[in-house]
Amino acid sequence: MKTTLRALGFGAFGLMMASTSAMATECIAPANPGGGWDFTCRQVARIMQEIGAIDAPMVVTNMAGAGGGVAYSHVVTERNEDPDLIVAASSATTTRLAQNAFAGATADQVRFLGAIGGDPGVIVVAKDSPLKNLQDMVDAIKADPGSVAFAGGSAVGGFDHMKPLQIMKAAGFDDITKIKYIGVDGGADAITQTVGGFTQAMTGDMSEIVGFIKSGDVRPLAILTEERVPGFEDIPTAREQGFDVVAVNWRGLYVPKGISDDQYNAWAAKLQQVAESDQWKQVMTENGLAPFIKVGGDFQGWVDGVIAETVTLSKEIGVIQ
Repeated sequence: MKTTLRALGFGAFGLMMASTSAMATECIAPANPGGGWDFTCRQVARIMQEIGAIDAPMVVTNMAGAGGGVAYSHVVTERNEDPDLIVAASSATTTRLAQNAFAGATADQVRFLGAIGGDPGVIVVAKDSPLKNLQDMVDAIKADPGSVAFAGGSAVGGFDHMKPLQIMKAAGFDDITKIKYIGVDGGADAITQTVGGFTQAMTGDMSEIVGFIKSGDVRPLAILTEERVPGFEDIPTAREQGFDVVAVNWRGLYVPKGISDDQYNAWAAKLQQVAESDQWKQVMTENGLAPFIKVGGDFQGWVDGVIAETVTLSKEIGVIQ
């Protein structure tokens, strides 16, 4: 572990802070309870305490609104120098920032801390849906674009919205503006919309719907990974159904920009400990997460590149000008 941390550039002082800090800590989940950001905060908070990275329970605060924008604004304007705060983030966060969806906020107003898992994208329908596979869904939309409405935990134009758009583009359907999408505050709300029959499909991430798959309330049409996910081998990929789409939502955190490098490195060391723990490996297996570990400066640089790529894609599909 020391070799890994040293390679990421963490100093001895950062390591000392990571193991001895007794300050009250908080993780903000920018959505209602039950979704992916809530999942990230609660699992990271639990494991950090179990492995001794923090000395007291971490407070988890749900702060829904504007697809993560309310929490982002709160951190930037009111908590910019808070060294005891971390915030759940994902591909949806960088997508929204790339599309200027946070009312002028930019990605350089916070520091991205790290990602410790990849949450495979999924398309699911209610258990009694007439749509049995991805081809059924594509055929239904081509016949009547308004017949299939998607619910997702990101706002219109966000990461969840892009998944069905990518699938339909791969299917040769170019008029993607006709595809119906309803953005709600988190994956739990999106599942409720679909199970309740208010929408015909849900576009989200594996961690958001594992319980619903196991209970039989929903039927997955596809998982948006290169290969089938261990533990969920009965869910076919979009690729094997003839649609070349891969969409994996990284699960990670950002911190206030105004904290010091030592404080940033201390949080990075703690997150690296979580990533290497047996507890986190079990969480990944139980929730269908794929390994995806980038922590510290390496992750910040990667995020910058992803945002640039998202700007280009968003312009191509007409989400931004």
